[in-house]
Amino acid sequence: MSNARNTRNGATAPPSEAVGDQIDGRIIAAHGRHYTVELADGSLRKCFPRGKKTGAAVGDRVRIAPQGKDEGAIDAILPRSNLLYRSDDMRSKQFASNVDQLLIVIAVQPTFSDDLTGRALAGAWSAGISPLIVLNKTDLTEELPAARARLAPIAALGVPVVELSALEPEKVHSLLAPRLAGRTNLLLGQSGMGKSTLLNALIPDARAATREHSTALDMGKHTTTSTRLYHLPEPGGDLIDSPGFQAFGLQHLTRDDIIRGFPEFTQPIEECRFYNCTHRREPGCGVVAALQAGKINPLRYALYERILEENLAGQQRY
Repeated sequence: MSNARNTRNGATAPPSEAVGDQIDGRIIAAHGRHYTVELADGSLRKCFPRGKKTGAAVGDRVRIAPQGKDEGAIDAILPRSNLLYRSDDMRSKQFASNVDQLLIVIAVQPTFSDDLTGRALAGAWSAGISPLIVLNKTDLTEELPAARARLAPIAALGVPVVELSALEPEKVHSLLAPRLAGRTNLLLGQSGMGKSTLLNALIPDARAATREHSTALDMGKHTTTSTRLYHLPEPGGDLIDSPGFQAFGLQHLTRDDIIRGFPEFTQPIEECRFYNCTHRREPGCGVVAALQAGKINPLRYALYERILEENLAGQQRY
C-alpha cells in the first residue's frame, strides 16, 4: 500500500485507498475516546473506537468505517514506526505515534528540570526518535549562561540545541522551519516553558484552526489536556502539540530500552565482561569504567540508575 504525498506542505498525507467500505486516514486530534481523523482529501471525521477498544494516538494511521456524513468507527490501527508515552505506578499517557523528531522545549526561566529533560531524551532514543532541544526565553540574558551550562552534557552527546525567543516569530520560523520540514515533529515540554507561544509563532492560525475544527466536529475547545497535529506552513512538515507535563515515568521500558536511552553507553558496553551486565556493580563493567574515567557524565549516570531502580521496583510489585 503506497502513501500519498501532501505537496502543499511536504508532509505525508494519509493513505488514499479504501478497503471495502473502510477508508484509511490519520488521527490528527485526540479528546479522550473521541478522535479527529483526516482523510486523504483533507476532510475530517469524528471517530470512535469500536466497543471498548483503546490505545489509538495522534499520528496513528487508522482504518475506519464511515458513519453518516462526518463520523466513523475506528476498526484498526495500522502498523506504527514508534509510540512515545510515559508511565508510572498509576497510569500511562500516550503522547503520539509515528514521530520522526521530538522537540523538547525548555526555558531559561522558570528553571527547567534536568531529570524530566533527561527522561524525555531517554524515551525518545529508546523509541528511535531523534531529539532536538529548544531553549526558549533567551531574551532573559542574565540567566542564559547558567541554562547553557546545564545543557552542556546533553549538547556533548550531539543533541542539537536551538536558542530562541518565542516572542520573535520571524526568528522562530527561520531557526526551526528548515529543521521541521518533511517530518512529523512532536512538541513536548514542562508546563510553563512557553510551548504554546512557540506553537503560535510557528503556526499563526493554530488557534483559529482549532476552533474551526472543534466547532465543525462538536468536540469542544482545544485545551492543555488535548493533543493535536498541525500541518506547518512552507517549507512544510507536521507538528504535534501535546499537553505540558510535570512527570515523565518510564516504567514501561525494558532494561534494553533504558540502555538505548543512554547512547553514551554504546561504546563502553563493548568492554563489559558479562553480556547481561546491568552496568552498576558488576566487575569488569565498561560503563562503570567509563564513568570513573570521566567519559560519562555522573548526573546522566545517576538518572540511568534512577530509571532502572524504578522499573525494577515496578516489576517486583507485579
